[in-house]
Amino acid sequence: MKLVVGLGNIGKEYEGTRHNTGFMVLDHLAQQAGLTFTGPRQEAMIAKDHCYQQTILLAKPTTYMNESGRSVRALLNYYDLEPNDLLVVHDDLDLPTGQLRLRQKGSAGGHNGIKSIIAAVNGQNFKRIRIGIDHPNKQTVVDWVLSRFDAQQNDLITQGIDQAIAAIRFWLETDDFNQAMNRFNHKEK
Repeated sequence: MKLVVGLGNIGKEYEGTRHNTGFMVLDHLAQQAGLTFTGPRQEAMIAKDHCYQQTILLAKPTTYMNESGRSVRALLNYYDLEPNDLLVVHDDLDLPTGQLRLRQKGSAGGHNGIKSIIAAVNGQNFKRIRIGIDHPNKQTVVDWVLSRFDAQQNDLITQGIDQAIAAIRFWLETDDFNQAMNRFNHKEK
């Protein structure tokens, strides 16, 4: 069994914001697979599928971003999973809009949702797909992450979402995250 968690904030006012990029990836992935999110269960909306000879759980925490770890810990406990079975998809200010960076472990890099998960699982050893949302020029970080993409950025984030979905599917099919990193970690040209 694998657990794929997309980070974001619940509520209509947050839909389509930069900080909800993780939710957007899971929403598109679920739609492509014909899945529906139900719940909440373990403080998350969950979609479940059986593919690649295993059960796949897609989860969107309902705890808001800064408390994401509470939901992730509850899901790992309930389904008897280890952090090695976990992949977290989230936004990243330090990458250009739509660019991916896959990592097997690492620090939070200032991301409060990841800080919460690191604290909840007692370590940094879980997989991540970071999707660039760029850094604000004149806005505060809080205003930036809670704003929506403009028309030009929309095209870039759509491409990033598609690439993230391809990376998730590749990992689930091959169960080889190193190979996924080699394939999907590309520098901006």
